[in-house]
Amino acid sequence: MKLQNQTLIITGATSGMGKAIAIELANEGANLILSGRDQKRGNALMAELLDKGQVSKFLPGDVGDIEYNKQLVDLALATFGGLDGVVTNAGMLGLAPVTSLDPYIWDRTFRTNVDAVFFLLKYALPEMLKRPSASVVGNASIAAFKSFPNHPAYCASKAALVALAKQVAVDYGPKVRINAICPGPVDTPFIHDSAIAFPDPVKAVENAGKATLLKRLGEPEDIAKLVLFLVSDDASWITGSAFTIDGGILAGG
Repeated sequence: MKLQNQTLIITGATSGMGKAIAIELANEGANLILSGRDQKRGNALMAELLDKGQVSKFLPGDVGDIEYNKQLVDLALATFGGLDGVVTNAGMLGLAPVTSLDPYIWDRTFRTNVDAVFFLLKYALPEMLKRPSASVVGNASIAAFKSFPNHPAYCASKAALVALAKQVAVDYGPKVRINAICPGPVDTPFIHDSAIAFPDPVKAVENAGKATLLKRLGEPEDIAKLVLFLVSDDASWITGSAFTIDGGILAGG
């Protein structure tokens, strides 16, 4: 198993890409600290992982709360004795054009998509530096490079996340590897929420799949496999990079 006896924190772990990532990493032997807002879904995920023979812990809370991020790290130390990796997957859309976007929503989007990553790394990195092979993966988006209607807060925050990952890689290499992934349209509840920014949301989701060179939406498991690669020693010479995983949508224009 590629992650045997390693401990990782995953935020936004109870649905969509986060849940698929949790299952993929658990299948490779990882001990997991799971973060999310919904206690019921968190309990269900823990039960699913336990059926696979993997013990995990779920801590409900808001990643935009700095103290909550400290609690996630403390839980990893108390439960498993250390911390080897972090996957920051929690995200918020914050839809509306600039002229009608509530400043509170702008702030909350950045708080969730960028500030929360800073908060978690602030407490996680000192512990990860104690491990022989540590890795961070931030879930950004192709929205860091491609603009979408009525997504100013989301696009700006995801671009900021990519820049943050690259900069932190400079400061903490070679001890910790830090990378970002930039998914395109993936078949999760998130894409359907995002599609309400378009006149015909159903058609928008359908068109998103057709716009890829592979003519389909991504699956959460597609993303999970890339995350597994990046947190494992298979990616031991990769840091400070942003990986698009989008079915070729950016290449196709």
